Amino acid sequence: MSNAPRPPRPARPLLRLYVAPRSTVPRRIDGAWWPRTFDLLAEPPQLLSGLPRAWDQIVSVLVNGTVWTGAPGRMLVRNQAVRPCRTTLAHAPSTTVLMAPGHGRRDLLVVPPEATEQAAASLMSAAGLPAEQGRFAS
Repeated sequence: MSNAPRPPRPARPLLRLYVAPRSTVPRRIDGAWWPRTFDLLAEPPQLLSGLPRAWDQIVSVLVNGTVWTGAPGRMLVRNQAVRPCRTTLAHAPSTTVLMAPGHGRRDLLVVPPEATEQAAASLMSAAGLPAEQGRFAS
């Protein structure tokens, strides 16, 4: 048995998430998320762990089933079971919908993992979100 210090664990990449400020005016998109992959088993748990506490207990995550990979199942996030669901509806190909019972839904624009920062800013602008480059942490 060695007493040598263990190397530090690699740091988790920062969550690239923009949450729109609270508003009394309803909006179509509540924020933007720029995952690093379309892996259903890896990305949504990191997203849910990094959401503001005010968003309450998310129990369901609806993603575009044509681009996300990985078998859906239940995820445990913050000691809460979350069910990922897939859709192929054409009206929301680039959004993720987060559902919290009694608190409604939150819709996030999904920036494709391979997008450049400039492309991410353009997508955010088109969705009506502030689009300055550097909005996301990388």
